[in-house]
Amino acid sequence: MQVILLAIATFIFAIDQFSLTETIYRPMIACPIIGLILGDLQTGLVIGGTYELMMVGNMPVGGAQPPNAVLGAVVAMVFAVKANMDVNTALGTAVIFSLFGQYAVTLTFTFMSGMMAKADKAAADANPAGITQVNLISMGLLGSLFAVCAVLAYIGGEAMAAPMAALKDNLSWLLGGLGAAGGMMRNVGFAVLLKIMLSNDLWGIFLAGFAAAAILGNIPATAGACLILVAFIGVAIAINDFNVSLRIKENAGNGGMSDGI
Repeated sequence: MQVILLAIATFIFAIDQFSLTETIYRPMIACPIIGLILGDLQTGLVIGGTYELMMVGNMPVGGAQPPNAVLGAVVAMVFAVKANMDVNTALGTAVIFSLFGQYAVTLTFTFMSGMMAKADKAAADANPAGITQVNLISMGLLGSLFAVCAVLAYIGGEAMAAPMAALKDNLSWLLGGLGAAGGMMRNVGFAVLLKIMLSNDLWGIFLAGFAAAAILGNIPATAGACLILVAFIGVAIAINDFNVSLRIKENAGNGGMSDGI
């Protein structure tokens, strides 16, 4: 039953990347769902939040596909639950397997590029059913490839339980390296996001956020709600910045101050 449910969930996640909500497939949602299927919701929440930080800055640009979040999430969950890996080691290993998801997407897009002529003809003939058929073929192919990979990961994860136990004793340095890599990847993912989004005039707020997190996290009375408190501070700064910008524009429209735009 777990294999069937995992295949169905992965099929939906694969399609959701491009054709449905484009939200369900994100690790922070997909991993808890997989955790429920595998009987370990707690691990699903931990891996989902951590893997989301790793993947948050990865996005497709044109035809270039980043390591796939869906297959990485499936493999990380299977290895953590079925092969008894710790979270960081499972995530470090999953990044390797997420490349197979990248290849599956590229393979699907390559195949579907030849189908575009059929879609163009259906559009020229005012045939919505023909366009729908092309979309269904694309979603079916992509979902099937991911579902097969998920089933193979499940089978491999169960088969790896005993060998992984032996590796912990005989090759602890290897698993330690994978764990260290997994621990760093969340910072790498966040750094990629910052490289895209962060502007020079926001560095002060960015550093202030780190300082606030460090201070509040080391005070016993606020440590438990540290992230929420920092988020509230961020919301307050954003609201204040919005109100100031709004007043500047209103004054500019009334012949007063100008914001230069």
